[in-house]
Amino acid sequence: MKPAEEYILKQPEPFKSMLLEVQVIIESTLPDPELLYKWSLPIYYSKGCPICYLNVTKGYLDVCFWARKNFNIHMDLLISENRKFVKSLRYYKPEDIDAQILIECLEEANRTKTKGFTAG
Repeated sequence: MKPAEEYILKQPEPFKSMLLEVQVIIESTLPDPELLYKWSLPIYYSKGCPICYLNVTKGYLDVCFWARKNFNIHMDLLISENRKFVKSLRYYKPEDIDAQILIECLEEANRTKTKGFTAG
């Protein structure tokens, strides 16, 4: 089993189910999605560019996007918490996941993608 898949499957409920739901949404939205494992976290790439990473921490699931210069959708819903280049959708329970908002953020992240992790 790949480390990113292992990360997802070893999470306690409800986070495992939430991660699996988010994974399905990501993989059905991104063109050529590739799930890798860096910095001990699952990271999705599309066409070699980082799109988002998944992190279960402090009682919630963070779906984190590199909010580059032109990333400008749902800024009122994305949480930055003093992070310079990353903004996230935060889910505490399964019913918090709004698939349409997640899809729109994924499409925006894909539209503004660059090869690196900085705000480029």
